[in-house]
Amino acid sequence: MIATFFLSFNWTELLQPQFYIEHGGLWVLLFIVFVESGLIVGFFLPTDTFLFIAGVYSSDLILHYFPFIQNEYVQFSLLLFLTFIAGILGDACAYQFGKKVGATMYTWKDNIIFKQKNLEYVTDFYKKHGRVAVVVARFLPMVRTFSPVVAGIIQMERKKFIFYNAIGCFIWVSIMLVSGHFLQKWILNQFGFSLKDHLEIIILVIMLVTTVPILFKIFTGRGKK
Repeated sequence: MIATFFLSFNWTELLQPQFYIEHGGLWVLLFIVFVESGLIVGFFLPTDTFLFIAGVYSSDLILHYFPFIQNEYVQFSLLLFLTFIAGILGDACAYQFGKKVGATMYTWKDNIIFKQKNLEYVTDFYKKHGRVAVVVARFLPMVRTFSPVVAGIIQMERKKFIFYNAIGCFIWVSIMLVSGHFLQKWILNQFGFSLKDHLEIIILVIMLVTTVPILFKIFTGRGKK
């Protein structure tokens, strides 16, 4: 079985989120959701795409570890709950990091992983939008990673951060999972084909929609101060 996998394996598959969903399963998904907001190095992860694809594969992901759960809506609800918890825990870790040592990040030098302009952009984002930024940041790649760190740096009250973080995380996770799950179901019923066979185009569209606007803002807005 292992030999067969390696014989059919193509390294380009590592660039496809569905590879990790199909072969890593539920725990890889939860780890990715946690890492993107919990660790600064996770800013590059296309978590929006992972969640959308997880919605498409929701039943498969849950059945693999919870075969006794046969109801489609219970499966989906469990997936939503687990990804919600992973996102909350990730932000909690990043918030604590920002509260303890995050201020020193403003003195860090740029490297492959960390860019000072990204941190400055999120800081400005917080100054403009206040506590609502915790909610909105969930929908913005890169901002999503630095948002809880900045919240810790500016010493946002923990209870307020937890409250707004929970709202943002739940809405974000729900939208992405619901979109994947019910779009897959609708297209399969209406047109007779599965999104699992046409994910490349969908992935590209999601990444463009969620990433291009924020990158444009970062690289064109810094010089307008």
